Amino acid sequence: MQVTRTPLGNFQTQQTCPSCRGTGQKVEEYCGTCSGQGLVSKTKQIKVTIPAGVEDGNKLRVRSEGDAGPNGGPAGDLYIFLKVKEDRNFRREGPEVYSDASVSYVDAILGASLKVPVVDGEVTIKVPPGTQPGQVMRLKGNGAPRLGQPDQRGDHYVTMNVEIPKEVSKEEQELIEQLRELQEKKSKTKGGFFQ
Repeated sequence: MQVTRTPLGNFQTQQTCPSCRGTGQKVEEYCGTCSGQGLVSKTKQIKVTIPAGVEDGNKLRVRSEGDAGPNGGPAGDLYIFLKVKEDRNFRREGPEVYSDASVSYVDAILGASLKVPVVDGEVTIKVPPGTQPGQVMRLKGNGAPRLGQPDQRGDHYVTMNVEIPKEVSKEEQELIEQLRELQEKKSKTKGGFFQ
């Protein structure tokens, strides 16, 4: 507060103290490291545990690892924004995981056992006889863990891609021709191809 006497009366003005700049403390000698701020900026590494089930864009809060507080106050919090790396084999939507598996046309017709990679390794699935291209098989409980509930998991969906060869050997071609003849006989005895 500053009081100035004038012929018109006393004028009182209020302004920030030029000596302490409103901090209430006067720095007698500025140090070269902190320039009188009382704080030195340092970089340090910390170890953070990422919980199971996090998704792209989730925010992780680490208490008391942010900037130091003013005038010796407590440190703030550090916020880490997570970016989940994409995988070339799996697609993820929340706790659900999607992938593709290739099966030969013979195994699609007759059925087979197939090893399929999942998040935690691989599982063996039964490909049922008559599997169609694009058919989706559900592997219950093999998806990603739910955030905050690591014992609960989503499902894994496998889209079956039936591989049809562009070239076949002479022997394979003869067998397929025999199969075609059997199929034509079967459709004629049933009363036509489109029934």
